[in-house]
Amino acid sequence: MQRFQEREEKWFVSITVEMPNKTIHAANDNQVAVGIDLGVSCFAILSTGEVVTGPKPHKQLLARLKRLSRSLSRKQKKSKNRKKAKLKLSRLHYRISNIRHDSLHKLTTRVIENFRVVGIEDLHVKGMMRNRKLSRSIADMGWHEFRRQLEYKALTQGKNIVVADRWFASSKTCSHCSYKLKSLLLSQREWVCPQCLTKHDRDLNAAKNLEKLAISSIAAACGVSSNGTAANAAVSYDMTKQEFNAKSA
Repeated sequence: MQRFQEREEKWFVSITVEMPNKTIHAANDNQVAVGIDLGVSCFAILSTGEVVTGPKPHKQLLARLKRLSRSLSRKQKKSKNRKKAKLKLSRLHYRISNIRHDSLHKLTTRVIENFRVVGIEDLHVKGMMRNRKLSRSIADMGWHEFRRQLEYKALTQGKNIVVADRWFASSKTCSHCSYKLKSLLLSQREWVCPQCLTKHDRDLNAAKNLEKLAISSIAAACGVSSNGTAANAAVSYDMTKQEFNAKSA
């Protein structure tokens, strides 16, 4: 292990500190729940209206990746120059991974600290990766890691994560009157509800529906009747996919 670390010029230090488990209360008591819609052009849109663009490290460093990959392919096999080129390429991949994980940790920590209930979608990432036009962008976002970090941080802080069903029509359902469109093209970023004439941004509308679903789901799990806003949510999801924390506030 020591030889490997000296060759890669990377060292890891682990410091273990025992601290009392303190639950961090939501910073905004009026906004106890939030819905998060993940996207490709921007990483996430919160139901509060906040847009998180994301660093997109692979896209930003793609030109350098291509240059180092070409340099590695030209080197003679089992030569010292090939080992040096391989080390440079691995360092760049490691840097891309660190940038992505750093941004995800900051976002998930901020969400868990500010909200008690978080509503997200159960995305079929493996199936979406089969799209050759979007696979690189989807992989660069790190959706699976985002959900993993949200779940374990919510568990430690006593917060709730509500996962909507994969077929929950968050984008096609009006967050104002619950009217559901029959079809909505992926290229259609805005639409007007034919029933209440409310103009919706596709991603923001989906985030608001996820927030309403999260509120109604927690109210139903706790045996409390939800308010009018939560009752209007289109609850169409699989109860087995919800992950509630036993230490909910």
